[in-house]
Amino acid sequence: MSILTIKDKVFQVKATGGNTHLGGEDFDNRMVNYFVQEFKRKNKVDITGNPRALRRLRTACERAKRVLSFTTVTTIEVDCLFKGIDFFSLVTRSKFEEINMDFFKDCMKIVKSCLDDAKMNKSSVNDIVIVGGSSRIPKVQQLLKDFIKGKELCMSINPDEAVAYGAAVQAALLSEGVKNVPNLVIQDVAPLSLGVLLKGDIMDVVIKRNTSIPVKKTQFYKTVEDNQASVDIKVYEGERARASDNNLLGMFTLSCIPGPHGQTLEECFTIDENGILTVSAKEKSTGNTNEITITDDRERLSAYEIKKMIQEAEEYHAEDEKFLRKAKVMNALDECVYKLRNAMKHKDVKLKLSSKEVEKINGAITVATNLLDKKNNQHNDVDVLEGHLKELESMYGNLVVKTG
Repeated sequence: MSILTIKDKVFQVKATGGNTHLGGEDFDNRMVNYFVQEFKRKNKVDITGNPRALRRLRTACERAKRVLSFTTVTTIEVDCLFKGIDFFSLVTRSKFEEINMDFFKDCMKIVKSCLDDAKMNKSSVNDIVIVGGSSRIPKVQQLLKDFIKGKELCMSINPDEAVAYGAAVQAALLSEGVKNVPNLVIQDVAPLSLGVLLKGDIMDVVIKRNTSIPVKKTQFYKTVEDNQASVDIKVYEGERARASDNNLLGMFTLSCIPGPHGQTLEECFTIDENGILTVSAKEKSTGNTNEITITDDRERLSAYEIKKMIQEAEEYHAEDEKFLRKAKVMNALDECVYKLRNAMKHKDVKLKLSSKEVEKINGAITVATNLLDKKNNQHNDVDVLEGHLKELESMYGNLVVKTG
């Protein structure tokens, strides 16, 4: 689904959304599974292990699905489906809707999600244009009309031609020397979030999904290790919190002057009107720069893969939230340990602390270091990590007060 605003001849995409399981083969599969069970019940024979029988039944189910868009009842007939047994069954539109109802409800979830992404209310929608094979299904049309409070659907566009027509117009706009090109401006959006890898396998989002393009956004980061001579910058697209669950678009290296961790890096993401992404980075103290350009026809995901990734992000949302919370606590704990260790190296600090206080701080640093150890941290509860983080932050705060 896409939501667009049209003003004069400017078409601006406000949001896009989708689900890889909303029709086509998925409706057919549900019908096949239903009639496999019916055949088994009537004849005490299971055809699930016979590819030829399943293929013939699927063809009959697909034909029935199409017929049910225009009538309320049809038949499924397959001669000698299996072991010489003929199969005949009546199927009504209501039965078809019943066995696929969860798919139909998922359609409306996508509609609502897309409106939320566009920050629009359904009452502000003026026209609803439906295209694609599943738009012919009466239940889809009814649910859509009910959701938009009875507003009539635009049925005048041939659903088989609409996408091809739009692609042809877009190709003409991007080409040179084509005559009679429509005088249109099409403003698209970023189909997936774009970001960089941070310590702990976190993907930090720089450009959010459904941001209008062209766009340019800048983020500032810090080096995480002492004496780094270079930083590897990895660029990802996707909706998962864990960078490794997303699509790696590319990487490049930025040279730095070795020094204490915390050197400032400026990273800039730019998407032009043709969807070409350029990511540049600059090390502030030296002015060193580097960049990478990523085009749609190389590393980027297909439309199907984008829909699948958005669906997975919704499915694993709770798991991703848990991972992100723990990863951020781990990074904060690591930073706190670093600051405390550095503070304890100064002689004047130790002079202002009692031996008991020094022992307590060193003990807390040792415990935190063990918690951060990769071999141990997989089993650590996030509440335990947050407890130690608060303890170390309190110790560091007291240390700063005592030492001025």
